[in-house]
Amino acid sequence: MTVQLHGEHSPERAAPAPAPPRSAATLAEAGDLLRALAAPVRIAIVLQLREHDRCVHELVEALGVAQPLISQHLRVLKSAGVVHGERHGREVVYRLVDEHLAHIVVDAVTHVEEKL
Repeated sequence: MTVQLHGEHSPERAAPAPAPPRSAATLAEAGDLLRALAAPVRIAIVLQLREHDRCVHELVEALGVAQPLISQHLRVLKSAGVVHGERHGREVVYRLVDEHLAHIVVDAVTHVEEKL
């Protein structure tokens, strides 16, 4: 029996090329983004905004969460650059900054649902 040592590859499998290096700043920002998305209510907000831009009261209705909590989560998402709010009269309408952010959340949710 041949034992593979950590870091050695079988003869049938070539060593993969290393992933391109990323700067510490890039990795730190990616970590901040993932932390901002790492709350169930914020995930639900992103899923709602993926479908359509919404104001706070629409998110409250759709998610069944109190308005102050929705506002608090929107502040986190806004400061992380995930959402943008635009004032329309007395309301602020929120939208996703870009579609990549929705893909992160959708992929995570899909991954979990596939395991169920």
